[in-house]
Amino acid sequence: MSFLKDVKINVATAIAAAFGFVIALLWRDVIIGILKYYEYWQDGGFDSEGAIMAGVILVIIITVICVFGIMFINKWGGTEKK
Repeated sequence: MSFLKDVKINVATAIAAAFGFVIALLWRDVIIGILKYYEYWQDGGFDSEGAIMAGVILVIIITVICVFGIMFINKWGGTEKK
């Protein structure tokens, strides 16, 4: 395997992992916001149930975009399963 192919695979893996971290951190913020709204958490939070719904919908949209990004970057890097 050539050096450039190895670099491409490693870059694709790193970018896919970054997308995964973005997804995880966004969902963490939404969950903490919901817990704060219902007074189970101290910091952060949402102000209303409408804000909770907007946060959840936004995170779902971003999650879908990131999943497509992961699929694209894995195909580009040649790291997809065969």
